[in-house]
Amino acid sequence: MAEYVLHCFAQSGNAYKAALMLQLCSAEWEPRFVDFFNGETQTSAFRDLNDMGEVPVLEHQHKRLSQSGVILDYLVQHLHQFGPENEDERLEIWRWLLFDNHKLTANIATLRYLLKFAQTGETPVTDFLRKRAHSALAILNHHLNKHPFVIGARPTIADLSLCGYLFFPEEFGMTWEEHPQIAHWLQRIKALPNWQSQYDLMPEQA
Repeated sequence: MAEYVLHCFAQSGNAYKAALMLQLCSAEWEPRFVDFFNGETQTSAFRDLNDMGEVPVLEHQHKRLSQSGVILDYLVQHLHQFGPENEDERLEIWRWLLFDNHKLTANIATLRYLLKFAQTGETPVTDFLRKRAHSALAILNHHLNKHPFVIGARPTIADLSLCGYLFFPEEFGMTWEEHPQIAHWLQRIKALPNWQSQYDLMPEQA
């Protein structure tokens, strides 16, 4: 058994945030497939693993952790990469992690689910989510005009969190024409040693 076990599936951008961190750090890890679309996260066995009924779940040294931001912060402490160098950077990283979870991922992940998996087509709900997603992306795009990465000259877990759903914009019906700095930033992340896409790192749900 690998040192780190990540309960995940390839379509989960939140799981990808943790998988990408493990991959970039060359950690000894393995994915454990979660059959989300057939209801595994609703089973009592999975709820014993994570009472929130969500992926990702990271197992390491008798710990079980959920929520991607918590997992990323934990991995910084153990892998000693992509973390802050001082208290100001720590606070700035958490500012962007919270922005991601509340403003960016919350809207894009839901929009993607409706369009790609539920196949609702365009509805007033998808229109609302797209407007909110564009608003969050505009904030990130403007910020990246001043920095190659989110908190400055080097990547941190803030970048790994924010990019989780963004490498396949066609899945949520967008392009990067309106947000060119995001496109450049994603290319910088893809250029990091060991980078792989979510569909390469984790088992894909059929």
